[in-house]
Amino acid sequence: MRIYIFKSETRKGLQAFAGDLTGSRLPQQLGPWTATGAVGPEKAPPHKFSRDAIEQAIDTKGFQLWRLAKKAEAQA
Repeated sequence: MRIYIFKSETRKGLQAFAGDLTGSRLPQQLGPWTATGAVGPEKAPPHKFSRDAIEQAIDTKGFQLWRLAKKAEAQA
């Protein structure tokens, strides 16, 4: 599965993984959403996130939201 990465334009630091390039199942109340990248089927997701957990969330809800902790942001 190709995983698409999005960022919210209204919620600072809020990002999401989705299963389609348009992010059609992302929560509208947290958008608008902008696509920022993609993770190929054989690649690891960023920040050592679990691909299995992301794919399961996409299969059940259509997306997975995420936000980096303050400490991780400071190191980036």
